[in-house]
Amino acid sequence: MLCRNLLIIAFLLPAWAGAQQPNNSLFLQSLQTNLHPANRLTDRFEAEVWLMDMSQRMKLFIADPQKRIQLLQMVHREASHAKLPPELVLALIQTESSFDRFAVSSAGAQGLMQIMPFWKDVIGQPDDNLIDIKTNLRYGSTILNRYLERESGNLTRALARYNGSLGQTWYPERVFENWHRHWRND
Repeated sequence: MLCRNLLIIAFLLPAWAGAQQPNNSLFLQSLQTNLHPANRLTDRFEAEVWLMDMSQRMKLFIADPQKRIQLLQMVHREASHAKLPPELVLALIQTESSFDRFAVSSAGAQGLMQIMPFWKDVIGQPDDNLIDIKTNLRYGSTILNRYLERESGNLTRALARYNGSLGQTWYPERVFENWHRHWRND
């Protein structure tokens, strides 16, 4: 059932506009409203199966099993809250930072999901720490969800927006490759 739902989501969601700050007030209001965590791992058996499966896949990036499980729980919570497949978020993290929570890009993007610092001001939380895993996952998942809405469900365009390469497909292709190769259950 979970696989089928993820496939449906993948096909229905058929990419971060440079370092441009969005100026759509509805978009910003939606971001601010959705920056609150929720936990979607409610079925214990399903949760354990998912966590063990994803933990094995994540060994390449994070050696400590406890840290893997903790990160996976946070990814699942934030992705689910933003109505994104957690496996897609894992693929995005792999693409952006290779699971290095302290990663900082040459453009200044920070953390696992490589969030640009201007988002803290845009969202009205200038004191937020983007290296904090929960904060970074919340921002990144929420931003990607809003870009999906802005792009009418076109995941390729939403991912390109997220990366700042709108109009190009190299970045979405990398995320899709990681998603299909490492994280999806097909």
